[in-house]
Amino acid sequence: MIHTYSGETISFDIKYKKRTSIGIYIDYYGNIEIQAPKGTTNESVVQLIEEKWDLIQQKTKEMKDRLLGPKERDYAHDESFLYLGGSYPIQIHHDRNITQDYVVFEGDRLHIYVKQLEDEKIKQALKRFYYQQCKAIVEKSISSYQNNFKVKPRSIRISDSKTTWGTCDSKLQLTFNWKLAMAPRKVIDYVVVHEMCHMVHLNHDRSFWRLVGKIMPDYKEQEKWLALSSWKMTV
Repeated sequence: MIHTYSGETISFDIKYKKRTSIGIYIDYYGNIEIQAPKGTTNESVVQLIEEKWDLIQQKTKEMKDRLLGPKERDYAHDESFLYLGGSYPIQIHHDRNITQDYVVFEGDRLHIYVKQLEDEKIKQALKRFYYQQCKAIVEKSISSYQNNFKVKPRSIRISDSKTTWGTCDSKLQLTFNWKLAMAPRKVIDYVVVHEMCHMVHLNHDRSFWRLVGKIMPDYKEQEKWLALSSWKMTV
């Protein structure tokens, strides 16, 4: 079906199933499927779609943007960057008197103070900020989950890995990707728990996943966030 509302048009498929309510599902490609109880009228489906119109538009756009991949970043005022799961505009402050460029999160903005107004300087200041925040948040998370483990990590590092969110080696050295500072705290906690569980089980066998699930029963939700949103975690 095709429906136009608020000057915009969407297409969707309807499937009638044995269920008690209407559900809206959007796949990884931005395709919309409506699942409705048998006997549901088209008018009822359209009414729900219009009630959820803004959310549907937002979700389909997110899925389609994800397929396009990361866009080239702009470092102008009000360009948005992720921080702890939220998207915040940046505010550039040119200050020739500072000794080192730095970033402060304040008033729902990422305030970037740079000695020179150059994109590379702004980018590096942001990366340092994420490194620092990631280290502090990860260390706090490890402390909060430590009582679930008899062993402790021997060291904690923040890395610039292109392939992993975290690692744990046989020497109990934990490493975490600085981009985790862009994810919600619950997602960071999941990566921390995941790697701490590797201190007990170095592989991904059933015992490992049982331990992860025992400590964080909703861990699959955090994995889903990373799967759907990691493409946006760029500087």
